[in-house]
This record gives sequence, structure tokens and C-alpha cells, in this order.
Amino acid sequence: MEFLLGFGLLGSLITTALGLFWLWMLIDCLADQKEDKLVWFLVIFFLSLLGAVLYYFLARKKRKATVL
Repeated sequence: MEFLLGFGLLGSLITTALGLFWLWMLIDCLADQKEDKLVWFLVIFFLSLLGAVLYYFLARKKRKATVL
């Protein structure tokens, strides 16, 4: 029984972290002043976590590299 309680807590923490990551990428996308903002918003919104990961590795990393 204690194992299930521990897994539930761990699962809740992981779910919360992934939800916050998704929200962070959605807000970061909307704060960006690029012309493809709507496209990335739709990708993140409809593909959920996969869209957020794609945005992080494809669009956000590229944007951060050009700023530095």
C-alpha cells in the first residue's frame, strides 16, 4: 500500500513538472515576436507535450543562439 502512495506522489510531481514545462513553452512562444508565432502556438497547444518538446529543441534553441 505504501508503494502505491509513493508512486502516486511521484506521478503527481512528474505530471506537475511536465504541465509547467508545457505552460512555459506556450508562454515563451507567445512572448516571441516572430512571424510564425501562431503556427508554433497551435503545434504546442494541439500536440501537448510533444509540441512543447519540438518547440524547445527547434525554435527556442535557434532563437537563443541568435540572441547571443
